[in-house]
Amino acid sequence: MMIASSKSSGGGRRILLHVFTGRWFMVFASLLIMSVAGATYMFALYSGDIKQSLGYDQTTLNLLSTFKDLGGNVGIISGLINEISPPWVVLLLGALMNFSGYFMIWLAVSKKIAKPPVWQMCLFICIGANSQTFANTGALVTCVKNFPESRGVVLGLLKGFVGLSGAIITQLYHGFYGHDTYSLILFIGWLPAAVSVVFLRIVRVLKVVRQASELKTFYQFLYISLGLAGFLMVIIITQNRLRFSGFAYATTATLVIILLLAPLGVVFRQESKHWHDHVAAVNNNNHRFDFVPPPRENSTEEKEEKEEEEVSCWRSVFAPPARGEDFTILQAVFSVDMMILFATTTFGVGGTLTAIDNLGQIGRSLGYPNTSITTFVTLVSIWNYMGRVTSGFLSELLLAKYKFPRPLMLTMVLCVSCVGHLLIAFGVPNGLYVSSVIMGFCFGAQWPLIFAIISEIFGLKYYSTLYNLGGGASPVGAYILNVIVAGRLYDKEAQKQLTTNGMTRKKDEDLSCIGVECYKTSFLIITGATLFACFISFILVIRTREFYRGDIYKKFREAEVTEMVDAPGEPSVKSPTERKRVEEDNS
Repeated sequence: MMIASSKSSGGGRRILLHVFTGRWFMVFASLLIMSVAGATYMFALYSGDIKQSLGYDQTTLNLLSTFKDLGGNVGIISGLINEISPPWVVLLLGALMNFSGYFMIWLAVSKKIAKPPVWQMCLFICIGANSQTFANTGALVTCVKNFPESRGVVLGLLKGFVGLSGAIITQLYHGFYGHDTYSLILFIGWLPAAVSVVFLRIVRVLKVVRQASELKTFYQFLYISLGLAGFLMVIIITQNRLRFSGFAYATTATLVIILLLAPLGVVFRQESKHWHDHVAAVNNNNHRFDFVPPPRENSTEEKEEKEEEEVSCWRSVFAPPARGEDFTILQAVFSVDMMILFATTTFGVGGTLTAIDNLGQIGRSLGYPNTSITTFVTLVSIWNYMGRVTSGFLSELLLAKYKFPRPLMLTMVLCVSCVGHLLIAFGVPNGLYVSSVIMGFCFGAQWPLIFAIISEIFGLKYYSTLYNLGGGASPVGAYILNVIVAGRLYDKEAQKQLTTNGMTRKKDEDLSCIGVECYKTSFLIITGATLFACFISFILVIRTREFYRGDIYKKFREAEVTEMVDAPGEPSVKSPTERKRVEEDNS
């Protein structure tokens, strides 16, 4: 009777309802939100318009870039809001911030309003960029909660789509607006906001249900994303060699949209299979669902013990537990390991972030055409994605098989990024193409490693706060290396060129510099700072070598008592040994 009804039109509607309210469609919605959440990586595309329209010098432009990085990396507010509200509230606030911030920038650049003071422009771009943390918190954190036993795959996949989003938005922008760069600012204002609003009620916390095909499904999503990245790479190379018409750009944008919607096939197949298996199991009356029981409320004694623990943490700031145990926030902040990581992020990520933010100005100073500058930004986006996916999956594989420590991989990534800095410093012919690839890959690869190291050394109890503290180091580095070093030295060289040519800068005229010398000294300094980051990162390798030689996940396996719900029709797997065997079968 149930099966018959499932084959009727009413059953078809129920299947569709099951699909659109299912966990895999929620993952698909999160992927789309992440795929347009990386507007902060596109600053090089429209920074020239801001500079020219508002008459900024490079120091002022880099100050805007720093506030952009500050907004894009400080997510404590979104995290606190997410603690007391459902994900749709966080996504809605992020959508409003995204549109309002970039819309005000568009109004200023297109001269539809009076020229705002610099502090207002800094506020606008900080608000617009901070919406990215709301999208991350609303979609990514929710996915991790819904798939807690696949959190590494979830983080790598969704973070990878954020890295790929710059290339995606660039192709869609060309399809919508051609080469009107003023409209690009408006586009990155309304597109991410619209996508978040469409999926407000889809992204939500669901009951945890473990299926045997879970990992395989995530890998199918990964393969589709790799296909999308490969397609974008081919299109970038083609657009760099050929002149695309409006129709060609529209065709490319259409193909990108089709590839973005391709995961729907996986979603419908998995949810439809789950539905039919469920109906068959109910009819046969031979399937039992084992749900994870909700956590019980803390008793009065437990609450008192928790309060005592919170008070006593002030006394144990400088008496932290062993690595891998749950540090308090203060214990982690004042630990030597966290200070090393903070400094590494400041000078390591800060250096690559400075290169990415200045790609547009670097390209113009070295005489690259505007089409090449667009290519640089898209290359950074694609290789940002590749760096995140590669470092996440590869570091996990090497750690599991060979006890290869993540801090050592972080050190190696920092060393590779020095090559990209030197290519810029010496203005190697066509070297900016190679540098864009290196900068994108290294910038993306650093983040999963840093966040994974934080979770492994300091535990997961206060991970949401420590995660944001770790991310907050990059704006510090961006201010030092971008504003104080790169911006001021660029303006100094530009003013020197004006004086040499017997010219003076007019009011509200942008200050431009031409030639290798514009960024040579800056990136030699940045290379030195990155080498310093390599050195202190290697200190962390030495400090944690014994920790990573051990079994850092042993306590999680010993404490694992939660039952797993398999796909319908399969027996529940309860013991850690059986669950491990299922995981191996899935992989």
